[in-house]
Amino acid sequence: MMEKTWRWFGKKDKITLPMLRQIGVEGIVTALHEVPNGDIWTEEAINDLKSYIESYGLRWSVVESLPVCEAIKYAGSERDQLIENYKVSLANLGKCGVKTVCYNFMPVIDWVRTDLQHPWADGSSSLYFDRVRFAYFDTMILKRKGAEADYTEEELRKVAELDKVITEAEKDELIDSIIVKTQGFVNGNIKEGDKNPVAIFRNLLALYDGIDRAALRENMRYFLAAIMPVCEEYGVNMCVHPDDPPFQILGLPRIVTNEEDIAWFLNAVDNPHNGLTFCAGSLSAGEHNDTRELAKKFASRTHFVHLRSTAAMPGGNFIESSHLEGRGHVIDLIRIFEQIKPGLPMRVDHGRTMLGDEDKGYNAGYSFHGRMLALAQVEGMMAVVEDEMKRNIKVEY
Repeated sequence: MMEKTWRWFGKKDKITLPMLRQIGVEGIVTALHEVPNGDIWTEEAINDLKSYIESYGLRWSVVESLPVCEAIKYAGSERDQLIENYKVSLANLGKCGVKTVCYNFMPVIDWVRTDLQHPWADGSSSLYFDRVRFAYFDTMILKRKGAEADYTEEELRKVAELDKVITEAEKDELIDSIIVKTQGFVNGNIKEGDKNPVAIFRNLLALYDGIDRAALRENMRYFLAAIMPVCEEYGVNMCVHPDDPPFQILGLPRIVTNEEDIAWFLNAVDNPHNGLTFCAGSLSAGEHNDTRELAKKFASRTHFVHLRSTAAMPGGNFIESSHLEGRGHVIDLIRIFEQIKPGLPMRVDHGRTMLGDEDKGYNAGYSFHGRMLALAQVEGMMAVVEDEMKRNIKVEY
């Protein structure tokens, strides 16, 4: 069955490896977070962290992430040197036996949410995306040129209404949620404590002036073609994470959003080491995606799975739902992957904030109790699927 993994943020993480061992985690998903983006990951540093993980009876299953620098994405003058550094890091990972690397090719900003603690009736909270509040950030706070063209008249009317009542504290919280707290802990471009994050963000967006979908696709193809020989030599599997959410935002091109996008990058560099991180949560946030059909189509090129789910709402809003519910169809995904490509590393990705998690200073979406609950739910689903397979029970999905 799938390997139960957990995203762990290194030796400073308040969630310790002994804690993870006790709740049934088998593999660790982590990175050398202290190494600046673009610098080489040395064999010494990789082996030090790998040995530390193994000393607790766990294994370093997946790198998430070895960041792809912005200059590689927009084809800056330093692109080729940064790719050379990336290739050395990949080779060092392969030499050390860490051979699955998750990355993303999203310009400027990683995953986007407008509310990091949206309440549920039971007292827990989840990550939430509100399209009108996001439009408010884009048009009224960021003041992006031409932003209004990306929204409907009705959405802009609601933005104007929101502007009459939103407080300065709420504006600051919106900035924090969208471009600071969800970005800094994943080697992002903006970190907590940076002064004037909106100005920094505007400068980053400007780097992509003139870069459309076709250009970004070509830059991704260039990057993948350059690193594939190293991946082949050392047996390293690259797996890109889908764009989150899977639609265009902030005037930036997004190129891993749907079936056509995934097929394009897999075919552009048709190599088994060029693969997908199947994030059910990201993909299910787009009503145009059916996670089950996507899994059937791309399971053979999937190297890593994020099992979570979302509930899409009218108007483009979505919330991260229970792993047992929503558009992710998690149990069906387990069935599909175990049939087509069994034993993949899987993590439950995000979880609710609950049972005191809110006071622990955990990274947004990465609570302990919430993810532990999700892992238990997924482990139960895995047990059902395993029983179905043993008894040769066929389930329609």
